[in-house]
Amino acid sequence: MHTVMNVFEGPIVRIWETCDLMGVGPDFERKLPALETYLEGLVADGETNEERLAVSGLTFLKRAP
Repeated sequence: MHTVMNVFEGPIVRIWETCDLMGVGPDFERKLPALETYLEGLVADGETNEERLAVSGLTFLKRAP
């Protein structure tokens, strides 16, 4: 049996929940592709801590046009 672990699942769920609580869910959906690309870059640079990825992702969404 082969298990694939997705390091993005936890942070993206946290980010989505936060955006939903803040009432900016539609904004999250629109920016999701760019967010995923940004998080992939962080992981490629060696970041694997889910909490740091979630905070960095929220900061990215706040700054993204």
